[in-house]
Amino acid sequence: MRIFTISMFLLVLLSGCTQAVNLEAAEDSNNPNCADVSVRLPDMLGENQLRYTNAQATAAWGNPAAILLRCGLETVEVSALPCVTAGTTDWLVDESEAPKYRFISYATIPAVEVIVDSEVASGITTLEGLSQAMSVLPRTKVCTALAN
Repeated sequence: MRIFTISMFLLVLLSGCTQAVNLEAAEDSNNPNCADVSVRLPDMLGENQLRYTNAQATAAWGNPAAILLRCGLETVEVSALPCVTAGTTDWLVDESEAPKYRFISYATIPAVEVIVDSEVASGITTLEGLSQAMSVLPRTKVCTALAN
């Protein structure tokens, strides 16, 4: 019985070695739609493993974290940022802090923010990997490209 107790103690001790990623929850992180997204998040995005976070409706992948996600932002329907589509979701692309790219879901209720360190992870692979989880969010419109 003593061996079992020591083994269990070591298992608990070792499982506690990985620290949670410190993130701030978005204002509307209690939105039930965020829970629907959270339960569908993939364990892997590219080569990056899902990690624990310390805030509701957030996620992180990689060690150190190369991909961060927050659900519960205000819906964005008007923006000057370029828009790309991955799966069923349109994403606004903020390149202002490259090589870290910020993607904001366009016209989803609520909005989701994804930050990708492109030196470690691929933005396209990340957005495509999140496609199934994001498909549950209601959308109010889609991106349209202006013809040249």
